[in-house]
Amino acid sequence: MADKIVKTILGIAGGVTGSMMGKYILIFIISLLPILELRGGLIAASLLDMPAWQSFAVCLIANILIIPFVLFLMDAVLNLLSKINFFKKIIDWWKNKALSKKDTIDKYGYLGITLFVGVPLPGTGAWTGCLLAVLLGLDKKKSFLAALLGVLIAGVIMMIFSYGILKGILN
Repeated sequence: MADKIVKTILGIAGGVTGSMMGKYILIFIISLLPILELRGGLIAASLLDMPAWQSFAVCLIANILIIPFVLFLMDAVLNLLSKINFFKKIIDWWKNKALSKKDTIDKYGYLGITLFVGVPLPGTGAWTGCLLAVLLGLDKKKSFLAALLGVLIAGVIMMIFSYGILKGILN
């Protein structure tokens, strides 16, 4: 699913990909987005034939940047947006999706956050992992470290997938 979304974004942003700087900006932005995050950024970088380690660093930095935002500001943003009917439905759906993973986090604590964020599947990244931590009232500093470790794990897995397996299939 993520690769289809990434390909669509690449098609829309075709003009931006004309320069290397444009490509880096694009993968940075993709890595900031919920659901896609670093996973989508690395797939896009691979599809754009960008250097692996530089792309990894850009995607990692972008995905790490959202962690404190989600942990420290998301509660206030969600409360504010929930007052608008259109956003309330989306927010309720997102919260329910996040809370459906509550048992895993309760069972494993901060290791659960790390593993949840580290599994490179859509909806299991830093955005949702940190939202879970906020909704469950977990310590923000420990949650930051757990999410950071999870992003690193997901990054390594996605590097292998995007620049190894995926490249082998497409070439």
